Amino acid sequence: MEAVMRVTDTIKSFRETRLAALRPPTEFFDYQRISRPSDFNQATQRITYNTRYFSGNYVLIIALLAVYALISNPLLLIALGFLVGGFIAINKFGPEPMQMGEHTITQKHLYTALFVIGLPLLFIASPVMTFFWLVGASGVLILGHASFIEPGVESEYAAVQDTV
Repeated sequence: MEAVMRVTDTIKSFRETRLAALRPPTEFFDYQRISRPSDFNQATQRITYNTRYFSGNYVLIIALLAVYALISNPLLLIALGFLVGGFIAINKFGPEPMQMGEHTITQKHLYTALFVIGLPLLFIASPVMTFFWLVGASGVLILGHASFIEPGVESEYAAVQDTV
């Protein structure tokens, strides 16, 4: 019961911090504010401001890309499901040793079998490649958006607001 309460508290705090920072799509996709930065210094300033300002939207983009990466790699989805399902099944049904003929099967034997089958399956599914694709794709999208969107008028007063 405590675990359920912790999970709900974590989800509630995540909703209050990150999802409250979501900007409306009209502001996020405002094509009238798109312009090429004149130099690297201006691009860096835009990236610094926009990554803070649109942080909720960028977290949502990363989450959507992660879901897309899992859906487009079904073997990775199967391998993760097998490992997570195996952990849940072993913890639920196999906490005490079980006798099968002359052999006693313990929880340690079940975990060993899960890893012997699950880890090669996970290796074949290439999670490292998926992770680096996720980092690269989200980096290109976020840095591209942050550098090409001009900060609004409120960005001029952000330094003043931080000091007050």
